[in-house]
Amino acid sequence: MKSDLSSQLEFFVLLARHGNLSAVARDMDITPPAATKRLAQLEARLGVRLVNRTTRSISLTAEGETYLDYATRILADVREMEEVVSSSRSVPRGLLRINATLGFGRTTIAPLVSEFAKRYPHVEVQLDVTDRPIDLVESGVDLAIRFGELPDKRLNARRVMSNRRFLCASPRYLELHGTPETLADLSDHQCIVHRQNDDAYGIWRLMHNGDAQAIKVHGMLSSNDGDIVLGWALDGHGILVRSEWDLAKYLESGRLRIVLPEFAQPSADLFVYYPNKRNQSARARAFIDFLVDRFKRSANTLPSLSP
Repeated sequence: MKSDLSSQLEFFVLLARHGNLSAVARDMDITPPAATKRLAQLEARLGVRLVNRTTRSISLTAEGETYLDYATRILADVREMEEVVSSSRSVPRGLLRINATLGFGRTTIAPLVSEFAKRYPHVEVQLDVTDRPIDLVESGVDLAIRFGELPDKRLNARRVMSNRRFLCASPRYLELHGTPETLADLSDHQCIVHRQNDDAYGIWRLMHNGDAQAIKVHGMLSSNDGDIVLGWALDGHGILVRSEWDLAKYLESGRLRIVLPEFAQPSADLFVYYPNKRNQSARARAFIDFLVDRFKRSANTLPSLSP
């Protein structure tokens, strides 16, 4: 049996969601007069009006908005508490919201979600793919999967895999235009630019013996989509910076070669990050463990990237 307070909070959250007492009555399996009486008792106990009523709908007063805000947070905390307390004896279940980058989410994370769903059929997964970082707290997302430096140091994170980045080009391009031997040689080559978020356009920051160097590159092709620029490099249009995760199979097949191997961009390690909460739900922990395990297996099967 739910406590009176929990029942009152759920009643008001449903009322705000439906905007109609009859709909709330149906959801809670009570009569419309009983729903009307419950609202009147709640307002009488608080001594304020929570809603403005018309013959067809309701709207929240300022006090009602405040009550709804607290009610939503309290119910979420109660659900989280119950999940944490019971997680040791229960299978993962409930809603899990995941965010990943557009291309990587579509080609890699989506198949892993499919596999995860077969293993944990009681977990409902909502996967959204976006290129720009999101605010996990404001968006209500449980987990975000991103390459590179974390956008918010206040977040908790777990490294999924290391991921170095190299300069590469197709053998056909190198046969036609030559292989650069120094960083300065890049100014004489077509470079394919992958536009990402707010990075300075056409500026490649490369590491050499621990020192960072920036160089302005140019080329006729650029895109904000990683799969597109990779395709252009495979077609022989120029030199590209790409991560070892994307390069491994093409280096093994010989379709791409690493150039200037002594230079590399800072690593773009893969992280899964989540709001800075003391406890996680069983479903979130299960997915993170699953993700780390799958990428560990994949890393063991990748060919060597020695230039």
